[in-house]
Amino acid sequence: MNITNDKVTDYIYSLYRPLNEKLALLRAEGEKRHVPVILRDSETMLVSMIEMNRPAAILEIGTAIGYSAAVFSAACTRAGLDTKITTVEIDPLYAADAEKNLADLGNVRLIRGDACKVMNEWGSDRQVIFDMIFIDAAKSHYREFWDEAVKLTHPGSVIVCDNILMQARTADESYDERGRFTTNIKYMREFLNYIASYEGAVTSILPVGDGMSISVIR
Repeated sequence: MNITNDKVTDYIYSLYRPLNEKLALLRAEGEKRHVPVILRDSETMLVSMIEMNRPAAILEIGTAIGYSAAVFSAACTRAGLDTKITTVEIDPLYAADAEKNLADLGNVRLIRGDACKVMNEWGSDRQVIFDMIFIDAAKSHYREFWDEAVKLTHPGSVIVCDNILMQARTADESYDERGRFTTNIKYMREFLNYIASYEGAVTSILPVGDGMSISVIR
């Protein structure tokens, strides 16, 4: 029996509670502006992962207005962790908004630039390592992001990719009624096949939010 439907999603959303009032206001702002902030059930999953894995260093690819980085900060603080969070954003307008929204969070560092180039520089000497990496940027570049991210991990690190189902289009192109996402669907399917068979990690594909992959590095 398929239990993933609008009624189930609405029920799960009814159980959602923001970590603090600032995050509630920032989420409301993002949704009003149609900024791609993480969905409520995705947020809850990520917060639970932080509680379980207790990462010392988190990397986020795709900051947007800084909502998910702020969630990570609040979750780590609540868990009593002294976690360092680095987030990378290529869009100058989003980065400007994020700087304002993250300004009072001492455990978050925002880097403006191309995430692949930034990670490639770090990976060249392996002096920068992360316990958790969250990829939520251009969907057609997930393979590139993931390959660079792997270089910045250790056994036990977790790489999470968001929006992998692309509103069900990845599973069935009939959801792409106007054929606007043909290329993204192709790249995402290739990416998911790649990480599902990647011998250096154990990967789960979950119907959480808009789809989420969780890869634990071996």
